[in-house]
Amino acid sequence: MAAPFNPYPNVFSPLKVGAHTLKNRIEFSPLVSNMVTKDGEITQDYINFVETQAKTGAALITIGATPVNRGLAREYHSEVNVCEDAMLNGLHRLTETAHIFGAKMSVELFHSGLGGDPSLSGKPYVLGPSNFPIPNQIQHVKVMDQSDIEAVIADFVDAAKRCQQAGFDFVMLHAAHGNLLAQFLSERTNRRNDQYGGSIENRQRFPLMVLKAVREAVGPKMGIEMRISGDEIVEDGMRVEETIEFIKKAQEYIDLVHVSAGLIVEYRAQFYTMPPYYREKGCNVKYARAVKQCPDIHIPVTTVGGIVSCEMAEQIIAEGSADMCAMARALLCDPDLLNKSYRGRPQDVRPCLRCWGCADTFGAYTRCAVNPQLSRSDKYSTVHPAPKKKKVVVVGGGVAGMMATRTLVERGHDVVLFEKASRLGGLLHDISCLSFKDDQKRYADWSVRTTMACGADIRLNTEATPELVMAEKPDAIFVCTGSTVAKPPVPGLDGENVYNVMDVDSGRKNVKGKIVVCGGGVSGCECALQLAYDGNDVTVADMLPAEEFAAGLSMITRTMLLMLLEDNGVKLVGDRSVREINKDGVVVADRGWKTELLEADYVVESFGMKSTNASAQAYRDLIPEVYIVGDASEVKNIKKANHDAYNLACNV
Repeated sequence: MAAPFNPYPNVFSPLKVGAHTLKNRIEFSPLVSNMVTKDGEITQDYINFVETQAKTGAALITIGATPVNRGLAREYHSEVNVCEDAMLNGLHRLTETAHIFGAKMSVELFHSGLGGDPSLSGKPYVLGPSNFPIPNQIQHVKVMDQSDIEAVIADFVDAAKRCQQAGFDFVMLHAAHGNLLAQFLSERTNRRNDQYGGSIENRQRFPLMVLKAVREAVGPKMGIEMRISGDEIVEDGMRVEETIEFIKKAQEYIDLVHVSAGLIVEYRAQFYTMPPYYREKGCNVKYARAVKQCPDIHIPVTTVGGIVSCEMAEQIIAEGSADMCAMARALLCDPDLLNKSYRGRPQDVRPCLRCWGCADTFGAYTRCAVNPQLSRSDKYSTVHPAPKKKKVVVVGGGVAGMMATRTLVERGHDVVLFEKASRLGGLLHDISCLSFKDDQKRYADWSVRTTMACGADIRLNTEATPELVMAEKPDAIFVCTGSTVAKPPVPGLDGENVYNVMDVDSGRKNVKGKIVVCGGGVSGCECALQLAYDGNDVTVADMLPAEEFAAGLSMITRTMLLMLLEDNGVKLVGDRSVREINKDGVVVADRGWKTELLEADYVVESFGMKSTNASAQAYRDLIPEVYIVGDASEVKNIKKANHDAYNLACNV
């Protein structure tokens, strides 16, 4: 019997928003994708990217972080320019592309205010409601006077009208995350004593003036969203009760309220705005629910933040917590998520790691750790049939081996995969056991399942040798043997009180009490966090400076990890080399060779991994077409292994 269609009736029901009817309840939430020129002009790659977004089936696509003034409002280099008529052609092409697939198009208009990027500002100062400079940004604040207020309102109006002219169905006015409108709303940043500060009514005045002016300028036919932090999660910041009071007034001018949380510029609040995998899924739903269930608010409500599936969205909408759900990372990871879910195949959806690798691009195009096709418009944007069918042997069934196998089969090659273990997945299984790694566990299970079903000849419990491989008469060989645990020559490393991080993370070995983790990489720090969660006294030691611990994670994920280590009492001891491990603990030496004992009941060795490149070289000269891929070439991460394997498989 065929799988039932649409097991998510709430998600896939239309929604009336102002003058528009959205075809379902999913919004592609705003993100900056680094696909414009230095002047903010739309590129063909951006048009292709919006086409990818529209093809997902999302009802509403919102371009992220678009400043209303190129001189004073910017936060990022790669922001769309909606401030000049010369940009209309590219903007038209964006909206036209979205409309082909039945999606409505919106754009997140904002003014950064105090958070302006010093390298992008056309002035030696930033605008703000009060003299409240933000660390690492421009410290000279021009406190806005009436002429500045009127100029900013005019900027919002001008940008909104130009977007309307370009065919946008909605504009989103950004009053969240510590941008200028939020700075006026929040007692934390608004210290004024005039008509724009002090009481909550006064602090609401300027944002309401902006909303009113934009509504009057675009008329009733253009939809207006407003993004707002349900709670700013900082001392003296906006609380959800104040947010609700503001929305009650704002709804006179807007059609949809998009409830987020936190502050992007605040160390401890940004993890609600952009929640990594350490934060619970749907972490902002409670704020949207408070808004949605307020009897005095009558416009639709959108929630956002760690929503990873149609199942989650269905529950959120069904329970009355929101009318819509916004997601980005899950749709980037698998652009077919909505279609697969609608057709009753949610198990086929590629799970998002919530790692923020897609945002941590530093000027490069948006990329996904597990979807190497994302935002690529050349031959790598999709898997094309190979011009000539080949016999390919893949050695090793870890991250790279599984990606290579699936891609090669999809291209039409005959593939034999040798895996010495009893199951595919390699180290994925060990590194996905921690309590906050369930996203990685879902990905590991999905990757194993889809590889096993892809049509390759998969031989488990079979350790490859050059002789065994050559017996298959291959045209090409992919060596994906991964990495092994690094074992430096440290006295006592084989002691009875010493366990490897993989054994501890997986639960094969149990430790408790006072624990020293040797190694400040990502694995060591995450192991330390879990041990601290479990009630242990944990220290992490490494020869790197403590401020360089956990390198390799995306910036926002790493920042949250370090914060959680601090909050949970984990001691970070940097600039120390491990000299010896004994029954009392770990002897370390600083850069002046001074030694000290870090007492421990148990020691976790996390000195990293080493590539199997040396043994992989045995395959190098067997035939002309040999590829050493992933950690077998260089130890990096899941993203690098997946992308290397995919890229090479696309060229066989």
